Amino acid sequence: MEVRKIVVVVEDVEVARAALKWALHNLCRCGDTITLLHVYSNSTRSKSKKKLRLLRLKGFQLALSFKDICNPFPNAKVDIVVTEGDPDGKKIASMVREIGASTLVVGLHDRSFLYKLAMAHNNIANNFNCKVIAMKQPPPSPPPSTAERTTAAAASISSTNMDFSQVEISKLLAVPETPGPRIPYRICPNPSAIIWRSRKTRRRGSP
Repeated sequence: MEVRKIVVVVEDVEVARAALKWALHNLCRCGDTITLLHVYSNSTRSKSKKKLRLLRLKGFQLALSFKDICNPFPNAKVDIVVTEGDPDGKKIASMVREIGASTLVVGLHDRSFLYKLAMAHNNIANNFNCKVIAMKQPPPSPPPSTAERTTAAAASISSTNMDFSQVEISKLLAVPETPGPRIPYRICPNPSAIIWRSRKTRRRGSP
């Protein structure tokens, strides 16, 4: 079986953590490599080595918290990549291509880099050369009807001329807890204890 490389974008938002949990439960197979990719932005363009070290350290600590989520899945190999880059997603795209990922998993939120890439490029998938899965957190309030969700999503995408045709956008469902180890047991520890009678017993006194 081919070993796949799955990249999960690490961001300090709950939907990114939920997307990683979804990938572990629904996408990752035994032997696959999960790369936790965090790109931090030097918004002030500071050249201070101390500040850059702090940004990198903060990003690495965030990635380690994501790695803790992977601990119940020992069959998955986990790598961490923390690097500096722009907030518009170009650095993420170049790193995904460099890693040679087969799938990119992203937690979709209001400030997601995918929206910025969609406004700048006609085809998002071409930037990554792999399948892109964007997980969207369901609203906490009572969900609207299916027709309302479809209409709202279509209006949101068409109003900004974004091409999400190559991006698989899914709603996050409740992630089940990791099941504990199964305890084997014997249904019938002593098969000889079973007595099978093929005919009726005769009553006493019968001829």
